[in-house]
Amino acid sequence: MSLELAFEALGSGPPVVVLHGLFGAGRNWMHVAQSLGADYRVYLPDARNHGASPWAESMSYAEMARDVLALIERERLQRPIVVGHSMGGKTAMALALSHPHAIGGMAAIDIAPESYTDQFSSYVSAMRSLDVAGAVTRREIREALAGSLSAQAPVDFLMQNLRRHNDRFDWRLNLLATSLCMRELCAFPESLRDARYDGPTLFIAGQESDYVRPASQAGIRALFPQAEFEGVADAGHWVHADQPAALLCGLRDWLGDARAGAPN
Repeated sequence: MSLELAFEALGSGPPVVVLHGLFGAGRNWMHVAQSLGADYRVYLPDARNHGASPWAESMSYAEMARDVLALIERERLQRPIVVGHSMGGKTAMALALSHPHAIGGMAAIDIAPESYTDQFSSYVSAMRSLDVAGAVTRREIREALAGSLSAQAPVDFLMQNLRRHNDRFDWRLNLLATSLCMRELCAFPESLRDARYDGPTLFIAGQESDYVRPASQAGIRALFPQAEFEGVADAGHWVHADQPAALLCGLRDWLGDARAGAPN
């Protein structure tokens, strides 16, 4: 059963749906949406168990793809192009492979249709270990979280999930479900290995990241025969934060080409 995702929308023109990654929310992509909004109607949904969207015990890529499909149908979007980063990129791939006629193109940012080592359970454990309800200030929570993680951990990014609710702090992220589903989130659905999406497809990778390697291209092309590849210099996994201008340039060029080649 699909969930009704919370979302923001801005701009005008052909529809583009942007899917955020794990620990994120649609608002993380507001700068990109504002820039694309001059030419496109951009939708920024929060994934299930994230942001303002409903919580659920499970969060498989099949389920998250159906959530996005339900949004597309509810908003009567005509073959939108779907752009996804990391977890959102895998969700976009799952949607393209399982419901190819619902979209007009797919772009995945720094992610491939393969399994990855779990690098995130330590973040969830650290967040769950904190008594945020008993804390007085955000600074107190931030210092405690930073003290529980390595110096390289994206503490400020994780802190964006903290909210004050009824005079107490809590996490807007469903940490329990995220923890229980982490193995599934790090993998890619085996049920989609024999599928293929023949529409326009772009894979953007941060050149300082190892999520999309040269060896990944054969597996990508088996599922997405029209795949184009683009690297962004001086960018790691969070390409939109490291090099937003370069990412926007690549997306704009590809979106124009994808729309020009889309069937009516």
